[in-house]
Amino acid sequence: MRSTPRTEAFPAHTPAAAQIFTTVLSHGPLTRSDMAGRAGLSAAAVTKAVRPLIEAGYLVEHVDDEARPSLGRPANPVRVDGGRALFIGVKVTGDEIIAVLTDLCCRIRAARHLPLAARDPKAVLASIASLVHELLAEADGFGVQVQGLGVAVSGDVDRAAGDVRFSPFLEWRDLPLAELVEMTTGLPVTVDNDVRALTVAEQWFGAGVGLSDFAVVTVGAGIGCGLVVHGKVVSGAHGVAGEIGHVVVDPTGPPCHCGNRGCVEAIAADPAIVTAVRETTGRPVADAAQALELAHRGDPGARQVYARAGDAIGRAIATVANLLGPERVIISGEGLAAYDLFAEQIRDAFAVSAFGTAARCDVLTRPLPFDEWARGAAATAIQSFISGPNLGKG
Repeated sequence: MRSTPRTEAFPAHTPAAAQIFTTVLSHGPLTRSDMAGRAGLSAAAVTKAVRPLIEAGYLVEHVDDEARPSLGRPANPVRVDGGRALFIGVKVTGDEIIAVLTDLCCRIRAARHLPLAARDPKAVLASIASLVHELLAEADGFGVQVQGLGVAVSGDVDRAAGDVRFSPFLEWRDLPLAELVEMTTGLPVTVDNDVRALTVAEQWFGAGVGLSDFAVVTVGAGIGCGLVVHGKVVSGAHGVAGEIGHVVVDPTGPPCHCGNRGCVEAIAADPAIVTAVRETTGRPVADAAQALELAHRGDPGARQVYARAGDAIGRAIATVANLLGPERVIISGEGLAAYDLFAEQIRDAFAVSAFGTAARCDVLTRPLPFDEWARGAAATAIQSFISGPNLGKG
């Protein structure tokens, strides 16, 4: 049996130090003057923040003796030492658990997948513990400690409390998941909604780097949306900001599990598409893969279902653009396997529904495997390590 992992406190003792480190993490290497400009801090504040981070090995300064200027402080670029710390991210779906080991720059070093035999919390906790211990053994080979664990779950998640209030795919209610996983693994744990976790990874390490306002819309088993407003991932006063899956786009449409009719999720999520393809074609399609295959073979009924789904997604994206005016909307999720079937409808519905200059929003498709969702969970653990567990309360 493994001993309890040892963790250390991150040496950023002020919000300015955390801000500087995050800036270098996302944009580096940077000189001190670059840091000051990006963070809006004085040169003295930057120097004070950087010194302990370099001394502790989290930042590395590249000194070029040949390029050293004759006067003043050298403008040496500073970067994050990604190998200084390791993190684990876990994504729990209704069918499997995916776990990844990442470095401090959120680069995946190892990955594990485990089918979910049962969805009750006890069984899931045992599976999480098994994968985490495998990755801790992998971490031993790097000679660096794992400093935190992030867990991403669909549904209504209270990150600050570490609780899953409701997860429809897992059928969990009011589960203190962070506390339970901490007891099981001995690691500091951050629990967040899976789409918000993916949004953190996109903000710090992906297609959202450098953007003040953007959204991530995920299409698949459900329809999700992560929002970044003025540089912060927003969860809202009640933790459910971004629930565009339950925006009604057709009041006479099919019933949704939330109790309304014609929600985006009731039209465009994988289970809704499978049901609609069965009803439209009369064929006994078992899952999303079979529905997709039927549409790709040219079945007109199946293609009509996907076209309707694209229209709903396009309207939902336009709603986000109209409300928030983001610079970019990133579309991702396993449902992008069908993108060729509804891309035109997404574009057309967005163009019709976006108001005025909201239509200038850059709509970017970014297919990401589930390993990347687990990486998003690791990103939340990195975020908590740097800035404390209360970051992201939104």
